[in-house]
Amino acid sequence: MAVPAVRVLEHELLVYRRVWRGSIFSSFLSPVLYLAAMGLGLGSLVDAGSGSGAGAGSASGAALAGVSYLAFLAPGLLAATAMQTAAGESTFPIMAGLVWVKSFHGMTATPIQPADVVLGKLTYIGLRLLLVVGVFFVVTVLFGAVAGPGAVLAVPAALLTGLAFAAPIAAYSATQRDANGFNALFRFGVIPLFLFSGTFFPIEQLPDILQAVARITPLWHGVDLCRSLALGTAEPVPTAIHVVYLGTMTAVGVAAALVTFRRRLVR
Repeated sequence: MAVPAVRVLEHELLVYRRVWRGSIFSSFLSPVLYLAAMGLGLGSLVDAGSGSGAGAGSASGAALAGVSYLAFLAPGLLAATAMQTAAGESTFPIMAGLVWVKSFHGMTATPIQPADVVLGKLTYIGLRLLLVVGVFFVVTVLFGAVAGPGAVLAVPAALLTGLAFAAPIAAYSATQRDANGFNALFRFGVIPLFLFSGTFFPIEQLPDILQAVARITPLWHGVDLCRSLALGTAEPVPTAIHVVYLGTMTAVGVAAALVTFRRRLVR
C-alpha cells in the first residue's frame, strides 16, 4: 500500500482510538446475545425436535447434517455479522467523509489522491472486520460451538465475506448525495440476505426458486464457506468457487470505488 494510503489509514485509526472501547463492548455483546437466544434458546428446541426421529424433527436433523443447531448457527452468524459490519462501515462513514464532515475532500487537497482514500478506507474497514469476526469467533469458542482447531479458518473466510460487501457498498455510497439511499440498501438488501441466505436454516428448506436466488447471493457463499470450514466439511471445488466468487466481488467493488470516489472528489 502506498504511503499516502497509509496516511488515510492512520487518520481512520486515530479517529477510532476515541471510540474503540464502546465498539469492543458491542462487538462482544452482539454474538453473546445472538448465540444465547438463537443458538441455546431456539437451538434447544431444534435439537430436541431433531432427536425425535419422526416427522419434521427427523427432517431438521438431516438438514443440519447431524450437528447441533448451535454449531450450525455460529459460522453462519459469523459471516452475517461480517456483512452487517461491512455495510455499516461502508455507508454512513463514507457519507460523512464526502458530505457531512468532508474529510475526504480535505485529504485530497493534499498530495493524497482519491485512490489513496479508497485503499486506506477499505484497509481500515478490513481491520475493523478482522476485529469484529475475531471477537465473534472467541465467543463461539466460549459457547462450545467450535468443532475443532480447523474452525479458525472461518475467520479469514468471514473477513473475505465482509470485504465482498464493503467494497461495492463503498462504491455505491460515493454516488449518494444524502443518506436516503441507504434505507433501501438495508431494507431490501442487507436484511433479506441476513434472513434468507442460510444463516439460520439450510436454504434447502426454501422453495426451489428461492434456493436458486439464494445461491447467487454473496452472503450465501460466505455462510457456506464459513460453515464448511468451521464444521470440517469443506471440499476443494466448492471452497474454491466460494473464494473466487467473493474475491471477484471484492475486486469489482474496489475498481468501482476507484471510479466513483474519483468522480466525487476530483472537480
